[in-house]
Amino acid sequence: MPVIGELIKKAIELGGKLNSENSPEKDQEKVLTQLLETAKDTAFGKYYGFKNILDAEDIPKAFQNKVPYHDYDKIYNEWWKKIREGHEDITWPGINKYFAVSSGTTSNSKYIPVTEDMVDAIRKTGIQQVVSLSKYDLPPDFFERQIMMLGSSTALQQQDGFLQGEISGISANQIPFWFQSFYKPGPEISAIEDWDERIEEIAKNAKDWDIGSISGIPSWIELMMKKVISYHGVSSIHDIWPNLSVYTPGGVAFEPHRKSFEKNLAHPLIYIDTYLASEGFLAFQNRPDTDAMALVLDNGVYFEFVPFEPENIDENGAVNADAKALGIAEVEENRDYILMISTVSGTWRYMIGDTIAFTNKERAEIRITGRTKFFLNVVGSQLGVHQMDKAMEALQEKFNLAIPEYTVAAIEENDEYLHRWYLGKDSGDADEAAVKDFLDAFLRENNKNYNVARNKALKSIDVKIVPVSTFIAYNEKQKKKGGQVKFPRVMKAEPFGKWEDFVKSI
Repeated sequence: MPVIGELIKKAIELGGKLNSENSPEKDQEKVLTQLLETAKDTAFGKYYGFKNILDAEDIPKAFQNKVPYHDYDKIYNEWWKKIREGHEDITWPGINKYFAVSSGTTSNSKYIPVTEDMVDAIRKTGIQQVVSLSKYDLPPDFFERQIMMLGSSTALQQQDGFLQGEISGISANQIPFWFQSFYKPGPEISAIEDWDERIEEIAKNAKDWDIGSISGIPSWIELMMKKVISYHGVSSIHDIWPNLSVYTPGGVAFEPHRKSFEKNLAHPLIYIDTYLASEGFLAFQNRPDTDAMALVLDNGVYFEFVPFEPENIDENGAVNADAKALGIAEVEENRDYILMISTVSGTWRYMIGDTIAFTNKERAEIRITGRTKFFLNVVGSQLGVHQMDKAMEALQEKFNLAIPEYTVAAIEENDEYLHRWYLGKDSGDADEAAVKDFLDAFLRENNKNYNVARNKALKSIDVKIVPVSTFIAYNEKQKKKGGQVKFPRVMKAEPFGKWEDFVKSI
């Protein structure tokens, strides 16, 4: 009888019953007021008149009128750079201790402040997510199993007086003492910086652990599972971890990865999604009868939503200054929005680069639909990542392929434009010409703007199928292997040229 597990489950169920459900609008207004009140005496708060905003009859409206949108370059050059220089009370009270280092494949690393208040907010949201497990039909012994959290190295780097690393590494460093016995691969292995060495150590120790759940980016979790399976000469990950029952993908669209991912399993898993960005813990799936995530509206993050339309973004994917932002009460379901956040880390009306759509407004549930920079509109096709993912799902089903990775770019050749696709195949075989025709037809049928473009400026498309290992090798060459690294779905001409040169070289 799993006595401890039974007690934990009952405590979680009690926590779930005690959780009150307030109005999303009221929760958000309260968060915004708290943010402004806390930061009113910072350099940022004084410059934009937070005290006057707090005196306004309509605080959200006054906030929009006084504070401009910020992308990373704007807020870093104007404000966060001063934090890096050692100044305090810049965008949030006090002296900053941590910086989250982004791991983008196509851009230089970004340094995003992580305050103690944000660390605390992430911890509280993590507890909220644990409490939500009361809604899932999980047996008591599940709560005695260990949790594999595969992120970036927890060995944070000292630089200019700050501790810095990817957000998963910073978060793992904050794991409370009572959770340490559940956390795998444990602090020593998690601190190994070299990805391949870390995975080797996980494989060596895998049989000693009783893993009940796993969290991490799908592509890297899959590589880890394959390594463990190969190391021990077994046919599935369940031969090593028979009690594995839950997987948390980490806010990345899982469906393109599902086919290849599930080849490593002996029985199905429960998928519980989360949205942990470098800027904070933004959403998580809090009930079993959906694949959407509920925004965290009451814990250190204020959200705004800009309709994802061509007139609202510039050619670099940044929000235009005059674009209208909507509050949580004004959004519509099934419409793409650019996500803007203000947080307890001193991000203000900050564009994190993701687009989302509400699947259930009443519950404030969303799905991530893509990235503003991963929006293919060179010739008016208005092709977003969510549509691309759906095309990949259909393509995999049609041709019995497993394609966990892909990328595409608009190429100009002989004064004409084409879309060139690279599909990373894990298993299966298919004729490139047949795949090309199917992909083109699917996008024409499901995107009217794409169909119009194909009859005008977009003269053709091109499809190249390569081993998925090519994508992994390219990340490795860019020193972007493991952890939170995601391969870009859409590339501009220059980085795409480098990618093609790499593909031709192997």
